[in-house]
Formats: sequence, structure tokens, C-alpha cells
Amino acid sequence: MGFSKEFKKFVMRGNLVDLAIGFTVGAAFTTVAKSLVNDILMPPIGLLVGRVDFKDMFVVLRKGTEQLPPYTTIDDAQAAGAITLNYGQFINNCIALVIVAVVMFAVIKIVNRVDDAMEEEIDGPKPPEEPSDKKCPFCRSNIAFRATRCPQCTSQLEPPVTEPTAAVADG
Repeated sequence: MGFSKEFKKFVMRGNLVDLAIGFTVGAAFTTVAKSLVNDILMPPIGLLVGRVDFKDMFVVLRKGTEQLPPYTTIDDAQAAGAITLNYGQFINNCIALVIVAVVMFAVIKIVNRVDDAMEEEIDGPKPPEEPSDKKCPFCRSNIAFRATRCPQCTSQLEPPVTEPTAAVADG
């Protein structure tokens, strides 16, 4: 198989296309989350802290050669050639990350619920799973669920009651 055919087969795989769509939607969502943090949440927080713009919180590590401090914004400091530690932007990015993580968690939870509901609708309700063990009513030790005699105290036990299947119940 030639390189171009292999590449075309690779690109057209469903998983790769799904990944590309997910990445694009994620990038767009991240842009919205950053805008929410930078434009909606941080200005009031910055006002409470006593600064006009939270993203312009920084520390000058080395003065600029073009202009001497004080610098009012990061852009002013960088234009003057100063080296800055931009902790306000770091805090904005951390808050954006938390918002994205919480929303993605909620989206995944919703998708899983919808997927489970659709699976139950197609396959019908799942039968209850049988437990792996139970407690002996005499010595209280853990024993196998289907055991009829306790290996610890040798007491005779009632066999577990199982629900009849649909075929037996109808017959």
C-alpha cells in the first residue's frame, strides 16, 4: 500500500475525526472559559483587591532599559524591556482551568447518564447482580454467597433465594 493510501486511511478513521472534532470544540470552549474569567469574573475580584485590572498584577524582576518604573500594565513593562513575573495572568489561567474542568466533568456526567439510559432503553433493564459473599448468621464470618455450609462454624445454611427468570415465570 502506498504512503498516500495509508495516510488517507489513517486520516479517515472514525477515532481520529472524533478526536479532531473534540479538540476543536475544546479549544473553542477554552476560549469562552478564558473570556468568562478575564472579562466577567476577574474585574470585580480585581476591584475588591484594589486593582483596576487583575490580569495586570505583576512583579518587576528587572527594570527596563527603554523606560524606568513604575509600570502600570504588563504591556508597558514589556514595551520598556522589563522582565516581569505575571502572577495575575497565572491566577486567571488557573481559574479558567478549574472552570473548564468542572464544566467538562458535568458534560461527561450528563453524556454517561444519557448513554446509560439509551442502553437500558435498547437492551432493557439490567438484571440485579448477585453478590460475591454474605455473612454467616451464626458466626458472622464472610462466606461465599452460594455456600450452604459455613466453612468457619460448619453451620448448615439456607440456599440463597434467586429470582425466577422470565422463561420460568411465564411457563
